[in-house]
Amino acid sequence: MVTVTEKNWIQRYDKEIPASIDYPKQALHELVEEVALRSPNHVALEFLGKSLTYKEFAQSVRRFANQLQTLGLEKGDRVAIMLPNCPQGVIAYFATLMAGGVVVQTNPLYVERELEHQLVDSEAKIILCLDLLYPRVMKVKKATAVERIIVTAIKDYLPFPKNLIYPFIEKKNTGLSVDVAYNGSTHSFSSLLKKGADQKLSIDVDPEEDLALLQYTGGTTGLAKGVMLTHKSIVANTIQCRYWMHKMKEGEERTLAVLPFFHVYGMTVSMNLTLLTGNTLHIVPKFDVKQVLKIIHEKKITIFPGAPTMYIGLINHPDMKKYNLTSIETCISGSAALPVEVQDRFEKLTGGRLVEGYGLTEAAPVTHCNLLYGERRKASIGLPWPDTEAIILSMETGEPASQGEVGELAIRGPQVMKGYWKRPEDTAATMNGEWLLTGDMGYMDEEGFFYIVDRKKDMIIAGGFNIYPREIEEVLYNHESVQEAVAIGIPDEYRGETVKVFIVKKAGTTLTEEELNAYCRQNLAAYKVPRKYEFRDELPKTIVGKILKRVLIEEEKEKKQQVNKKTS
Repeated sequence: MVTVTEKNWIQRYDKEIPASIDYPKQALHELVEEVALRSPNHVALEFLGKSLTYKEFAQSVRRFANQLQTLGLEKGDRVAIMLPNCPQGVIAYFATLMAGGVVVQTNPLYVERELEHQLVDSEAKIILCLDLLYPRVMKVKKATAVERIIVTAIKDYLPFPKNLIYPFIEKKNTGLSVDVAYNGSTHSFSSLLKKGADQKLSIDVDPEEDLALLQYTGGTTGLAKGVMLTHKSIVANTIQCRYWMHKMKEGEERTLAVLPFFHVYGMTVSMNLTLLTGNTLHIVPKFDVKQVLKIIHEKKITIFPGAPTMYIGLINHPDMKKYNLTSIETCISGSAALPVEVQDRFEKLTGGRLVEGYGLTEAAPVTHCNLLYGERRKASIGLPWPDTEAIILSMETGEPASQGEVGELAIRGPQVMKGYWKRPEDTAATMNGEWLLTGDMGYMDEEGFFYIVDRKKDMIIAGGFNIYPREIEEVLYNHESVQEAVAIGIPDEYRGETVKVFIVKKAGTTLTEEELNAYCRQNLAAYKVPRKYEFRDELPKTIVGKILKRVLIEEEKEKKQQVNKKTS
């Protein structure tokens, strides 16, 4: 059994950050109800010009919760929410919890195969979807346990006259015009909300044991697994975040919510944190650089949780200097490694603080972060959060590694999952007692700062040498002509594997393979220097902006197979 005897990172905390927190023994939705009682007239949600106060938001949550119960939802039943960021998704999330249900956040970009797997695996009883996604839901419904479909549209929460114009713009952009067949099992979100009773439901919820969320992992190594997160896990992580951002002022902050809520990072650091602190959530359906610049400028955004690709997009936009971004005070970057060069440029442009954090779905998600107001270490994921223990395990022995030794990061804390839904074997493989094995390779320095060198499965072994792609990517990002870079391992008959990099050049710059190779040879040990370079206009990404290495790896495998076929 792994043990930790010293938490030397605590002495690096700001004095305002406690080593341990007394968490409220309440369900997540109850805490938001309390905020609504304290600040009924403060704006909770702002969506493309339409605002909802905390009083109006709480009323909508109660109305929809009652309707879910009327539709047959019982305690523990799963409700899938398949929406981009919009007020309906936030209302449905908290209403499901109030009605005793379990939220299943569903990516609206899922194709039928992915959607069917998630609905079948979770045994979701009800699904709320966008009107444009209704045909996709109907195609898989028969194979699932779904009994009720609730349909909404973006226009439902747009102000006049945008609500009238939007359907025409939508049809022009997508070429789609969907006719929903409302009947006994298909319902209109707006109609349900109007008929719902404005009455709080009193469902007995045990925060420590009862699930709030089944959050499906990305499925990069196979079918996506449902991570079981309790009310306690989510509440703890949100409050840990609140203490870390101790300069946050209740009722005065404006959060840009462009990270999707169906991603656990956007759910906790954007949605839950904002609403539990009585601040305003500025909801953006998708990341569009110009729209984001405009919202920051006009709404004086103070908090901007994001992913590295979002910050890269902003600092490289040709119109960036036309907008005032100096209202930004706090940014936590997650979902992928934050290049140091991007951090420096963003801070110079805004005057705010951009720090790298770390987490994973199985921990609701945040476990580490650099200090926002105190000392931080570049290229580090920072310090473990309050009540969070972290340790590096030797790859050879499975025991605690020596100081500075690279090994697997393991986590223990109140935010850690109960396990994987209906997958005891996967749970046993990932949990070592109370310790969560992250699959990430890293080390801890002498003062308790942690560093991730790469995913365990992404490590490249070339000629017997261990090569971590992140180190190569950091070097590439420091080149003045490189906007995005990713390194992968590809098969090599002599070395076993070798390094290939994919590059997106900054607009208006020229860069050749020869120039980049010479630059890498100046900045990397010979065995780490890429053997192949490929320039692209864009790289494949998830909806939160994480570069999809597995897509590039699969492309390389396919190329190799085609070559083998031709030569055989």
